[in-house]
Amino acid sequence: MTAFLTSLVFVVLAEMGDKTQLLAMAFATRYHWKTVMWGVFVATVFNHLFAVVVGVYLTKFIPISYVQIAAAASFILFGLWTIRGDELGDEDKRSGYSPFWTVAIAFFIAEMGDKTQLATVALAAQFNAIIPVWFGTTAGMMVADAIGIIIGIVLGKKIPDRLVKWFAALVFIFFGLYGLYENLPSFLLTPPIVIGAIITIIVLIYLVARMEQKTIVPRNQE
Repeated sequence: MTAFLTSLVFVVLAEMGDKTQLLAMAFATRYHWKTVMWGVFVATVFNHLFAVVVGVYLTKFIPISYVQIAAAASFILFGLWTIRGDELGDEDKRSGYSPFWTVAIAFFIAEMGDKTQLATVALAAQFNAIIPVWFGTTAGMMVADAIGIIIGIVLGKKIPDRLVKWFAALVFIFFGLYGLYENLPSFLLTPPIVIGAIITIIVLIYLVARMEQKTIVPRNQE
């Protein structure tokens, strides 16, 4: 249950302001919301199944302590990535398929190498579990993209998400730092190193915040 709930919460946070959430908003302006939700669901099921299998079997070749350290570091990167934000590319312009397959294919491609897929790999490696993490990350994607659909259809306008993105980013960074503290060898956790690491993270947050890009959600021009 812990693996499921942690996976769900982390993916919801990772999706805030992410490219695939922007896709949900964009598709919701042109297709029926049920079509978008089913397309997202099918794409996520297959994409995240692949991710959790990769994550679990990494532990067969790499010591779990190394994987946990890498996972903790990746959460810090996810936090910085969330601050930086995503821009919606051309995924929502793919055509030649029915609306359902257009959405499903676009989401599957957009998720390859995306931070939510990488978070799924990291979570599967951390918990060494396939089913709970797979279900949790899939549910997290559905929750986050449902929010995108609500924004795209019901509210009909882009809600400023700066506060939400910063909250999500800081949660990621906090858990990343905590994970490093829990798993790094004790001889590395001296006061100078800890203080230096915190200062480095603050500087990185400042630099990434300056690089933050504005996300633009395409509107239906019809």
